[in-house]
Amino acid sequence: MFADELCSLRWDPVSRAVEIIDQALLPHTLRRCHLDTLPDFCHAITSMQVRGAPLIGITAAFGLARALAEDPSDGSLERASAVLLATRPTAVNLRWALDMVRKAVQPLQPDARAEAALASALILRQQDISTCSAIGEHGLGLLRGLDVAGELNVMTHCNAGWLATIQWGTALAPVYKAMEAGLAMHVWVSETRPRNQGASLTAWELQRAGVPFTIVTDNSCGQLMREGLVDCVIVGSDRTAASGDVCNKVGTYLKALAARDNDIPFWVALPGSTIDWSCNSGAAIPIEERAPSEVLSIAGLDAAGERREVNLAPAGSAARNPAFDVTPAALVTALVTERGVFEASADGLAQLRNVGSGSARLAGRPGR
Repeated sequence: MFADELCSLRWDPVSRAVEIIDQALLPHTLRRCHLDTLPDFCHAITSMQVRGAPLIGITAAFGLARALAEDPSDGSLERASAVLLATRPTAVNLRWALDMVRKAVQPLQPDARAEAALASALILRQQDISTCSAIGEHGLGLLRGLDVAGELNVMTHCNAGWLATIQWGTALAPVYKAMEAGLAMHVWVSETRPRNQGASLTAWELQRAGVPFTIVTDNSCGQLMREGLVDCVIVGSDRTAASGDVCNKVGTYLKALAARDNDIPFWVALPGSTIDWSCNSGAAIPIEERAPSEVLSIAGLDAAGERREVNLAPAGSAARNPAFDVTPAALVTALVTERGVFEASADGLAQLRNVGSGSARLAGRPGR
């Protein structure tokens, strides 16, 4: 299903260049750009040219490899790791990917570190593709199990498709697998204020893949559930605590509450690398605060096709902009991972941790 053009981060072994899609320009402009220096990688993450927990981590891994190609010393390793780690505080995949590269290179002599770091980053990139494909297969099993006659209506939030990973995505992987399997699908795409990743990125992805979708305002999602127009909700995760609490794009918690009230399955699709085993509760997850300007203004194309930003609020208005919220484990029907489907609880995650590389299928919470 995914040609090389549908890949969020490419590596060219000849030019040794890292190429990304500048997601800040989507959906109106598809532009790829090269990342050549450590500041380039940091800027790509902080400016959200790349976003989504898995892709942030992989981008950081390549950034650390590039820094070590310029200076493989212990000091450079520590400095580059710290700078990259500070770019986005919530997504745990960032720390996980950097730790994987650091473990690979720290025992080595400096002159061997750059190639070892690059090899580690390339492995992480390839593993992400197979991981997300497996998540999609397990999610497809859940979709097949729904008692729905005709078209399946899936609701999602933000963007957890291939733009947030390398290919397939997490929350959208089951949708893509279902389309491949011939299931009739329709996706409710919530706009995801204030940066509108749903309306701009998820809609762009689904349109290119030929998946029927409808964009809706964030505040309408509960009403759609109440009208019986939603069969399930699938979202991603930026960090999941060992308790099963899920931190995802702000607005996820409200959808979980509405799903619970309307007896609709609320599934979270995530790779194991998104689980923070050192975090015992969602209350301990740091919530990134982004610029108030993202709330007070909005950007788009005018009638002439020119990109413009316009103010939405009175001059001088105050605004808060938490980028994420935490959904308690009790509201999550199940966690869909590359290793199978698990209950969102400390016991469920303990089972996941004990599962080997083979797949497993464990029931989520009953009754939804």
